[in-house]
Amino acid sequence: MSEQQPAGRRGGASIWTRPERAARGPAPEHSRAEIAAAGVTLADARGLTAVTMRSMAAAIGTAPASLYRYVATREELVELMADQVNGEFRYSGLVSGDPVADLLGLAEQGRAIYHRHPWLLDIPATGNLPGPHAVAFIEHTLAALAAVPLPAQAKLETIGLFSGAVRLFAQAEITQQRAGLDTAQWQESLGGYLLQIAADGQHPHLAAALAAQPGDGGPAPQQPLFHRAMTRILTGLLPATSAHADG
Repeated sequence: MSEQQPAGRRGGASIWTRPERAARGPAPEHSRAEIAAAGVTLADARGLTAVTMRSMAAAIGTAPASLYRYVATREELVELMADQVNGEFRYSGLVSGDPVADLLGLAEQGRAIYHRHPWLLDIPATGNLPGPHAVAFIEHTLAALAAVPLPAQAKLETIGLFSGAVRLFAQAEITQQRAGLDTAQWQESLGGYLLQIAADGQHPHLAAALAAQPGDGGPAPQQPLFHRAMTRILTGLLPATSAHADG
């Protein structure tokens, strides 16, 4: 059964541009942070589809109609939840002087956040204004890029591309997990399949790539795939003079 929701945003404004507490009237019984935390707990346990205005009202102990005092739509509720988990990033020691290493650290944190809250992948990556924690992420990432000789617009684009790569990598891992696949076993199966295809002689470049495997004269990778992939992405996005992390 669908829920009745007010059409559009209040006055066309984002929840982030509206004050949490109205200038008049009684003090709200619940904070946005409390509502967001309850939504995150529910989504972690049952998925994003379980988060409705009715279920959220029950979670915080209020009537569904009362929840509209805090959020105009379910979409705003989801915005609160997404920004809440963005608050799990930690920035201590971020500006090390090596922007690739700093962004790799953020990438590892972001990947872990997706794995803790896989329902984040069900939220469109674009379309909403960033909340306070998302803005903090942008600010700290720009600080890590402060010494990189790139125009400001290019730095902002780098943050978007970098964040998108982390999301895609986490999505692939989580999709495999949901399907009950072991990543190492899947890669072994894929390798065997491609070797069979390459054996027909019609794909010489593929055959050559498969033949050049670690252990056949080349060094074995020293870092996990995520680290290697993100290092290559970041060294491609940033000027060579600022790319110092080991591959």
